[in-house]
Amino acid sequence: MIVEAAHRVWTFAEFCDRIPEGLKADLIDGVIYVASPDNIEHNELCLWNCEVLRRFLRKRKIKGRVFGFRIAFRLDDENGPEPDVAYVRPERVRLIQKTYIDGPPDWSLEIISPDSIERDYQKKRLQYERAGVPEYWIIDPLEQRMLCYRLGANGKYKEIRSRNGKMHSEVIPGFWVKPEWYWQSPLPDGDDVLKEILAAGNGRA
Repeated sequence: MIVEAAHRVWTFAEFCDRIPEGLKADLIDGVIYVASPDNIEHNELCLWNCEVLRRFLRKRKIKGRVFGFRIAFRLDDENGPEPDVAYVRPERVRLIQKTYIDGPPDWSLEIISPDSIERDYQKKRLQYERAGVPEYWIIDPLEQRMLCYRLGANGKYKEIRSRNGKMHSEVIPGFWVKPEWYWQSPLPDGDDVLKEILAAGNGRA
């Protein structure tokens, strides 16, 4: 991880101008954090999450949008994270601009890599909490651990526990995952996972 420190405080506009297309980075409190190149496991988890979630939304006819890494969300003039996977509700898709999202995601997922441990567990959690992101999920393949935070009425994150081995989202109606899926190698088949999620929503599982 490279931290841009030559400039006292970077603005979101400067961040967008400075970071070339295709390079993953985050703007947190005016500091630019440039990620190391993805390892294979990290990349596969990102693609798998995007695939399952997008297909779930299509099946449920939910018009929200899913974004993979390298799409920045402008939280304010000094904060612009690029979540590994993010979701924007249908009623907020108007915030989507040509090269960024002009507001926070409704659901954000970060996948821990060796250079992002502090950033994802601490800095981004506080950043998302301040911005009012309703749900923040962390997948840690290094420790085989999944953490899910949901914003409470007091504006603070509360850790949500799994129910019957499943982690449910309130932001994405009917969507849930089993944390154990993330530790499988190879990852479970997307068709099988989607059928199980949808069957549970129809009362068959």
